[in-house]
Amino acid sequence: MDIQIDTAFMQMALELASRATIATSPNPKVGCVIVKDGQVIGRGWTQPVGQAHAEVQALRDAAAQGRDVRGATAYVTLEPCSHHGRTPPCANALIDAGIARVVAAVQDANPQVAGRGLTMLRDAGIHVESGLLAQQAREMNIGFFKRMETGMPWVRMKVAASLDGRTALPNGESQWITASDARDDGHQWRARADAILTGIGTVLADDPQMNVRAVATPRQPLKVVLDSHLRIAPEAKLLQDGSTILVCAQDKDQAFLSRQQALAAKGAEILHLPDAQARVDLPALLLELGRRQINELHVEAGATLNGALLAQHCVDELLVYLSPKILGDGAGFFHIPELKKIAEARQVVFHEVRQIGDALRILARF
Repeated sequence: MDIQIDTAFMQMALELASRATIATSPNPKVGCVIVKDGQVIGRGWTQPVGQAHAEVQALRDAAAQGRDVRGATAYVTLEPCSHHGRTPPCANALIDAGIARVVAAVQDANPQVAGRGLTMLRDAGIHVESGLLAQQAREMNIGFFKRMETGMPWVRMKVAASLDGRTALPNGESQWITASDARDDGHQWRARADAILTGIGTVLADDPQMNVRAVATPRQPLKVVLDSHLRIAPEAKLLQDGSTILVCAQDKDQAFLSRQQALAAKGAEILHLPDAQARVDLPALLLELGRRQINELHVEAGATLNGALLAQHCVDELLVYLSPKILGDGAGFFHIPELKKIAEARQVVFHEVRQIGDALRILARF
């Protein structure tokens, strides 16, 4: 087969995958293109949870046009599923439809699939190829792959700072370091996340809503607050709507139980995850969020929690908005132990640098 033609159709499938709404999570976003005699006869992408996957959508699209898919090639950005979840296996749908060739960008990391879908297709006599534009396909669902491979979500830490790396003035003022374009862009990243994490320091200082407001979204992310001693007030804005988990570490004395009861009455879930130092066990929290099928965790916190997450190697990616301002003395990104040598510094790789309004947006990965 012509690699250039295959690549063009797979790129088309990736573009379709990008149309899948965030409502597909915890399922991955997948695109599918069905091609026969050089012509696209069916297109599809993952629908919200519980509805059709990309392959079934593409088959339905072809049927709606009166096109015969027998003998066609299906280009799909992720290995077709082979297990019964909320919907039947897509591999079976392709087999039953008479598809002759399947080109999958990347093998599914879900242990329930993990090559079984491709094997089912081959056993049915379908010609199968895998690996075309695999990195792009993996990037499309980076949180899904991280969770399937480690049990933890992809952790993205967002910071807005001046050009000299300050996140607030010495008196605590921080609104607004960046302009509205960068703030709106930040809400796009909130919207794609399954959960937003912050600390009690931020809640007490700013009383944030911690929701998506600047962009349209079919659902709000879960809110997670690290609050070792349950100091949050029941009247806090982030408890007024949506789902919230308060993660604590204090011994459950009578005063604690009283506060817990008041917060539970506001709809908050209380999660007790102490470590050996009676602080919140951060790796255990990530595993718990992974168990709850959180693919991407978006962190918007202060320097103390940011530093703790970094120190325990709990961050995959930094999302930094650098404003063209110089603030001088003030708060920094992270509270981390003083280094003695440059060689001890944590190293990141600049994954992407882009201008958003008058700010620079930097994606840096560990």
